[in-house]
Amino acid sequence: MAVERARGGERPSSVVASYGFNRTTIYRWLNAAAKPGVGLRALRARPATGRPRSLTPQQEQQVFRSINGGDPRQYGLDFGLWTRSLVADLIERKFGIRLGVTAVGELLAKLGLTPQKPLQRAYQRDPAAIEAWQRERYPAIARQAKASGGEVYFWDESGFRADAVHGTTWGKKGETPVVERPGQRQSISAASAVNARGGFWYCTYQGGLNAELFVSLLRRMMRRRTKPVHLVVDGLPAHKTTLVKTYVASTNGMLTLHFLPGYAPELNPDELVWGHMKRTGVARADRVPFRGVRGGAQSLSPAGVAGVRQWAEAASLTI
Repeated sequence: MAVERARGGERPSSVVASYGFNRTTIYRWLNAAAKPGVGLRALRARPATGRPRSLTPQQEQQVFRSINGGDPRQYGLDFGLWTRSLVADLIERKFGIRLGVTAVGELLAKLGLTPQKPLQRAYQRDPAAIEAWQRERYPAIARQAKASGGEVYFWDESGFRADAVHGTTWGKKGETPVVERPGQRQSISAASAVNARGGFWYCTYQGGLNAELFVSLLRRMMRRRTKPVHLVVDGLPAHKTTLVKTYVASTNGMLTLHFLPGYAPELNPDELVWGHMKRTGVARADRVPFRGVRGGAQSLSPAGVAGVRQWAEAASLTI
């Protein structure tokens, strides 16, 4: 049609502009159609050259559904992460067609699938308990805290080692830089509590957490507090001992513990604190080992508060 319009007297540049083609395209078409004995037949569509496709569109969609959110072990394969070789095995089992890893890579790119580092979640998770926490338990805790004039804090522990190397550094190509570290292992443990309004408390300590130390840390956190605290913790055994229950009862309602569902760290915004420390924060700065227990109350930066609020939205919680 474009060639006929140009032959009818329209300017070729105007014709091609109306179709959105490149300016040189119309002249190439006109030259092809001007060949003696061929005419417009030169512009007819011809079958594409090259090797025909191995999978039908329906089969390609089956491959997409199998890979996207699927586990290779569901299909009797031996590894829990998809590789091009495993996808080739899957296609051969499903359709009796063997593709090379290069062809599989091209297929995956065509389907919009890319290699990614997966998030890890324990298979012991209880989705029903997690949904109940988001929809029922946490809103009830928030209402209880509001009615008593109290605050909701989330608690978590972590650990740091002096020989851990975070991030990357610069060096000459082909020569790996050397980072000096202590010859002996040095580590420090830490605990913190955070709320959605910017309240933040932290402490450091040596060794692992047991019931006696947990009670000691709770006493430090509750010192000089005038509002009741609803503290959300995970299911660590040290959090559930008789000693802890006795201390909580002795506060006469100033401290109440609530427990997260098992294997659901994404429900705890205090995980963001340790993620920041270990990936983008002061974990990349020089560190001096602490001795004993240190800590104190702080306020989160506006960016930190915004991060907690983004977590709450992602976790479908109202704060």
